[in-house]
Amino acid sequence: DKIVKHHTMGNEGMQLGHDMEDDSSSVTIYTFDGQSVLSLPLAFAAISAGFPSAALDFDDRKIDLNRELVPHPNTTFFGRVKGSSMQEAGIGDGDLLVIDKALDPIDGRIAVCFIDGEFTLKRLKITGKETWLLPANPTFAPIQITDANDFRVWGVVTYSIKAHLSM
Repeated sequence: DKIVKHHTMGNEGMQLGHDMEDDSSSVTIYTFDGQSVLSLPLAFAAISAGFPSAALDFDDRKIDLNRELVPHPNTTFFGRVKGSSMQEAGIGDGDLLVIDKALDPIDGRIAVCFIDGEFTLKRLKITGKETWLLPANPTFAPIQITDANDFRVWGVVTYSIKAHLSM
């Protein structure tokens, strides 16, 4: 079951987080403006992450990051991470998330979750009747969801964008 609350906000965003002892990841949520288009040049060849390859060529191909990253504009939000509980999943403090509320929260997906009045970012572990929220940092404990918890998956993380330069 998902939370059906939709928020419209300015650039300041909406803070979804908490200060639980076993968690330090919260997410600031921003709405998606599907009207904007930004077509950027796309490298013609694949970029090698192993051995160097021949120089890259550019052609007239363009990429629109809205179309690439947001298949469901009406249910997509962006979020800024605060905290370190997901660092071993490659998601760190300050990273930008693309969050899709239309996707099913299945085992293994990373999601923004609502538990007992607070929000957290965790990997879902769903086995039979058990659900766990797993951090990706050994200094934080997993959270088992029970019938006593008020629990919802708010949205599923589809992309994380990391800054490699501080501006």
